[in-house]
Amino acid sequence: MLKDKKVVILGDRDGVPGPAIEECVKTAGADVVFSVTECFV
Repeated sequence: MLKDKKVVILGDRDGVPGPAIEECVKTAGADVVFSVTECFV
């Protein structure tokens, strides 16, 4: 489903961090353009 798609990742510090999501989408074949972990208060 994500093969050859470009992806922007916004992770949450208290939830799922960006690098964890990044590894999952890379495994699915996506190209990660930007990945960050933020704190949403």
